[in-house]
Amino acid sequence: MFVQVIQGSVADADELRASLDRWNRDLGPGAVGWLGATSGVTADGRAIAMVRFESADAARANSERPEQHQWWMETSKLFAGDVTFHDSRQVYEFGAGGSDDAGFVQVIQGRVTDPDRALELMRQTEEPMRELRPDVIGGVIAVHGDDGFTQAVYFTSQEAAREGERKTAPPEAQKAMEEQMALMADLVYFDLTNPWLDSPA
Repeated sequence: MFVQVIQGSVADADELRASLDRWNRDLGPGAVGWLGATSGVTADGRAIAMVRFESADAARANSERPEQHQWWMETSKLFAGDVTFHDSRQVYEFGAGGSDDAGFVQVIQGRVTDPDRALELMRQTEEPMRELRPDVIGGVIAVHGDDGFTQAVYFTSQEAAREGERKTAPPEAQKAMEEQMALMADLVYFDLTNPWLDSPA
């Protein structure tokens, strides 16, 4: 899998949603290898999207379509200031992965000093956390080339996620989670209380 992360600030979330709806209707059917997208806008106007493709070649082929270029030229005008892109060939999923059934999505960005160890720790805790946190449907982690990462966690609802945060993990899982957090820095959170979850028809 290949993931492209697109982010920036917008003044009108509804306009961005309408533009994405046009893409899904008019361009999505011709986007070979497109697997889905998770996007949304936070309460303070920060927009972020994680677009999933089968491969980097599929993503590149989509970007090279004239109609894609025209759509982006129009959509980019909805952003205030620069738009940032992150391309990731290192993509990991847990649980059900990117789910269209989520009622709440939290996107986390930051840097990781040892991606391999962080992934190992995540796999160690996946089973005990699945039992402890039924509110977590799944997630997608995209590692960038600059030691950065973007992770989307899909929850059944925001209320269930907040309740789940108050639970205490088993000792071994808690220890692994604490080590995992120690490997991360500069964390930024995007709470998508109204996530836009799109996939091929």
